[in-house]
Amino acid sequence: MIDITEKKTSLRSAAAEGFVFCAPETLKRIRENNLPKGDLFGVAKASALLASKKTSDLIPHCHLVPIDFFEISFELVDEGVKILASAKSIGKTGIEMEVLTGLSVAALTIYDLLKPIDKQLEISSIRLLEKKGGKSETQFSKFAEGSKAAILVCSDSTFAGKREDGSGKIIESILKESNVIVHEYTIVPDEPEEICKKIGEWVEAGIDLIVSTGGTGLGPRDNTTDTIRNLLDQEIPGIAEAMRSFGQDRTPYAMLSRSLAGRIKKTLVVCVPGSSNGARESLKAIFPAIFHAKKMMRGEGH
Repeated sequence: MIDITEKKTSLRSAAAEGFVFCAPETLKRIRENNLPKGDLFGVAKASALLASKKTSDLIPHCHLVPIDFFEISFELVDEGVKILASAKSIGKTGIEMEVLTGLSVAALTIYDLLKPIDKQLEISSIRLLEKKGGKSETQFSKFAEGSKAAILVCSDSTFAGKREDGSGKIIESILKESNVIVHEYTIVPDEPEEICKKIGEWVEAGIDLIVSTGGTGLGPRDNTTDTIRNLLDQEIPGIAEAMRSFGQDRTPYAMLSRSLAGRIKKTLVVCVPGSSNGARESLKAIFPAIFHAKKMMRGEGH
C-alpha cells in the first residue's frame, strides 16, 4: 500500500455514473414493478452501500476509508438504467474507489435481478465524473505556481560548517514540487541582527513567501521565533496551529515547537523547526493552501 502518513486529513468527495442497458420490454416491466425477483432499486441500493464499505477488503491497495456520506440514484433512460453515485469522506485519501465499487455492485445487482427476463443485458460506461479534495484540489495551487520564495536556515553550527543542512534542502524540494520559484537559499547564524537583515532584504524585494528553519526550540540560542515575531505586521496563529497539530499526530515532541507564521507587508513568513522531519511535516501541513494568503494580502478577498 502507498504510504499516506504525510497526507492531510481533509474533506474529499467523488461522483460516478454507469449504465445497465436492457430491452424495451424490460424497461416496461421495471416501470410496472413487475419483476420475478421483486424490488429492483431497493435491493440495488442496499448492495451498493454494503459494497462501498467493503472496498478495502476487495481491492488490495485500497486503504480503509471512513464513508461519511453515500448516495446512489437510478434513472430510467431510453437504453436502460442510469446509475449515479456520490460520496464524501473526511480522511487522508480519496473516496473515488468506494463510489466506483458501490456503483459497480449496484449494476451487478440490477443485472442479477433482470437476467431471468432479459438475456441481452449489458453493464457499460462506468466512469468517475468528479473527484475533489487532496492533491486533486487545485483552487490553491494556482496561487502557488510562479510565486517567489526564499529559504533562511538559522543555525550556528550549520553556518560554521560543523553540520550539514538537511531541512533547508527539504523545504527547497517541497517548494519546487509546488512550482514555486526559489529566489534565494541562505544560511545565517541564529543571531537577531543577521536574521532581521536578510528578511528585510527579501521583503523589500517583494518575495511572496519566506520560510525560516531552525531556532524554534527551547535552547538558549533559539532566537529565530522571537526575532521574527517582532518584525511581523500581523501574526497568523492558524498556520502555526496547523503545523503543530499535524506534527503532534506523528510525534509528541511537536508540542515543544515554537513555530510561527505571519505577514510583513505583502510577504508571508513561516518559521518551521530545524529538524528534517519537522520541516517536512510542517510544510506538508500547510501546502498549497497557504498560498491563498497571497490573494488576501493583495486585497483580492477570498
